[in-house]
Amino acid sequence: MPGGRLTHEDRCLIAGWLADGLGYAEIGRRLGRPTSTISREAARNRAPGGYLADHAQSAADLRARRSGPARPVRPEPAADGLSSGGGLSAEGVRSSGAVRSSEDVRAFVDLFATLLAATGLPRMTSRVFVSLVTADADGLTAADLVRRLQVSPASVSKSIGSLEAMELVVRRSDPGRRRERYLIDDDVWLRAWQADTGAHGEIATAARRGAELFGTGTTAGGRLDRMGRFFARLSEQMRGSSLTDAVAYDVLTVLAALVHAGRPLTLDAVAAALGWPRGRAAAALDALRRRPDLADPLALRTVGPGAYTVTAGPDRLTSAQREALEG
Repeated sequence: MPGGRLTHEDRCLIAGWLADGLGYAEIGRRLGRPTSTISREAARNRAPGGYLADHAQSAADLRARRSGPARPVRPEPAADGLSSGGGLSAEGVRSSGAVRSSEDVRAFVDLFATLLAATGLPRMTSRVFVSLVTADADGLTAADLVRRLQVSPASVSKSIGSLEAMELVVRRSDPGRRRERYLIDDDVWLRAWQADTGAHGEIATAARRGAELFGTGTTAGGRLDRMGRFFARLSEQMRGSSLTDAVAYDVLTVLAALVHAGRPLTLDAVAAALGWPRGRAAAALDALRRRPDLADPLALRTVGPGAYTVTAGPDRLTSAQREALEG
């Protein structure tokens, strides 16, 4: 009640509004409190990460115990489905059509965030991301995240920045209010998948150039060659671009022909030996050049003007054997 002690719910609202950039006077007006009450509350309980509701409440409880017993205040569910302690209220949990305890929801968020953190995503960023994943369609504001996670506004801001850089979160203006909402867009997974696919392709290309620069006979060159083939295979698989059964069969047939010949063959010689049109043999050789992983553990080599042969993959040969081949 106005004029009485600030409750935990009041402090959660103060933390959220401070995160939104509201001044003490506006916060006091919304709570029905003097501006001086809000300014003293913020100054008295400012932590290294900013004003934290839980920290302020603990300090207030300690002061109250020192001055005498005080009647406990029962927190009211907040309008956004969050209890004043930052968790989901019973009403908020039921709003999705299924009744789940707030403990179950909190346990799920913590578990999911832990799993994401194990992939390399910072723990705080993981918690913010999972909170947005489990939010309603209109997302959450920075103040909502501060209340829900009971962390500083600075921590939320930093995590949001990281998620935006990875294109996992979008921000939208809250109509009629001076704040923004953060949410998970419907096509976020497609964008993330495409970004990863493109990055893997670029890594494969760069690794191949490195292998050529150092030479596959060197330790660095061999390592880069294997790295390039791995990321090329990964990129192809993520793009979903696979060879047809017919082309895959032709690739294996051309490999068998080159192995059987035991000497370099030109494109025309391969086509004549197999009784194929020249274009069919060319398509198989082109597939082998684009997808060197298809020949593994062998490797297609160009010898002289337009002649082809196969050798063991660079990682299958000794240093002496690689030097002999390159010589």
